[in-house]
Amino acid sequence: MDFPAPLVPATFVRRYKRFFADVVLADGTELTAHCPNPGAMLGLNTPGLPAWLSVSDNPKRKLSHTLELLEADGGLVGINTLLPNRLVAEALEAGTIPELAGYASVRREVKYGKASRVDFLLEDPVRGRCWLEVKNVHLMRTPGLAEFPDCVAARSTRHLEELADQVTAGDRAVALFVVQRTDCEAFSACADLDPAFARGLEAAAEAGVEVMAWACEVHPGEVTIRRALPWRP
Repeated sequence: MDFPAPLVPATFVRRYKRFFADVVLADGTELTAHCPNPGAMLGLNTPGLPAWLSVSDNPKRKLSHTLELLEADGGLVGINTLLPNRLVAEALEAGTIPELAGYASVRREVKYGKASRVDFLLEDPVRGRCWLEVKNVHLMRTPGLAEFPDCVAARSTRHLEELADQVTAGDRAVALFVVQRTDCEAFSACADLDPAFARGLEAAAEAGVEVMAWACEVHPGEVTIRRALPWRP
């Protein structure tokens, strides 16, 4: 997925109130950017990290800049949690993920469970239905190991239960973890930060939910889903 315009380089100063990030542009201008990430952003809150921002010309926006990428551990990391759904939509159209290719139709934000909307519903007259939940991953504490979540994620745990219910009903269900960084070789649930989610992921897998993780190529001009990573329960 190409960014619609070149990203603006900056230096990260601080992140606060979850959705605000102070940065300094290359010319010394200080500004507040939108930070589209509700998580803890562990390892990515360090002042002085190189950052890249997108810029909107929408006059109705209070903040014209959005924090998209940070440089950490020697590589670029995508922090925008809204981006993975767009990346997956692109990958589904291109057939990048073989296990999810070949469905006749793809719908987004379809109601399911008690009060949820699944990210994607793939449907086919022969193959049936596949309920697909997408999660953004940017945490790496052990070199090469991507982890999710980086804080307690009760909503994500509920999604796993709802995916398992779809399998029980006779459909296919997939939990897809999109790793917005290039330096990981495996994926694992973060059991020490959210033991309920880790248990929930294993329980969902035992119920028949397919667990997939795919790493991205991350550049200032584009972010693209590229390669599968093994899941380490």
